[in-house]
Amino acid sequence: MIIETANNTLSSADAYIDIHCHQTGSQQTVEMISLATQDFDVTATQHGFYSLGLHPWHLDAENAETALRKISAASQDPQLLAIGECGLDKAIATPLAMQIPAFIGQIKLANQLGKPLMIHCVRAFNELIQIKKSTPNIQTPWVIHGFNGKPAMAEQLLRHGLYLSFGAALLNPRSHAGKALSCTPADRLFLETDTANVSIDAIYAAAAKMLDLDIATLRQQILSNFKRVFLHD
Repeated sequence: MIIETANNTLSSADAYIDIHCHQTGSQQTVEMISLATQDFDVTATQHGFYSLGLHPWHLDAENAETALRKISAASQDPQLLAIGECGLDKAIATPLAMQIPAFIGQIKLANQLGKPLMIHCVRAFNELIQIKKSTPNIQTPWVIHGFNGKPAMAEQLLRHGLYLSFGAALLNPRSHAGKALSCTPADRLFLETDTANVSIDAIYAAAAKMLDLDIATLRQQILSNFKRVFLHD
């Protein structure tokens, strides 16, 4: 499988789609490089497909309105496929009262641009769901990256129409991720490496084993999901 990122074509069905990573990969990987605020540099398109957003960790470093203008200005780049990562994080000092407006601003921008939202969420899923329920006319998909919560939370997010992306937690037998993966419909599933020092094919192998699928079938399904959600195919 060769991903031709220069013109955004997918030449065959045997890809390893890495939906969220912060490093360059092999030619067999579609890279969704999620850039934090200090990385607002559109030259990142040399790596292929990417996403751009204001991470809750960096709200102190960048004015939210300025960040939204930068994201909007980059939106004409055909390799910018998503907004984010953005979201909510209760494990940091920045209060939710500051995080929520920045997140809602990016929800609205993603909806305006017709691009999916890549979401970082830590200990704030109830607030996330409430925001989704209270924000009218959301048309674009929401993808929770790096999900490692319990199956009950996965099911709740799925009921509200979200997609789940699983990463290196699948390799940890003590994580809830494997059980959550097992209750995730195949058409709502993505896989990723994020910042982990692990190959995407190892994550696919772990997921395929948990789902009792052969890797080719899993690759085909996630490629189909990717084309539908990110390429509107």
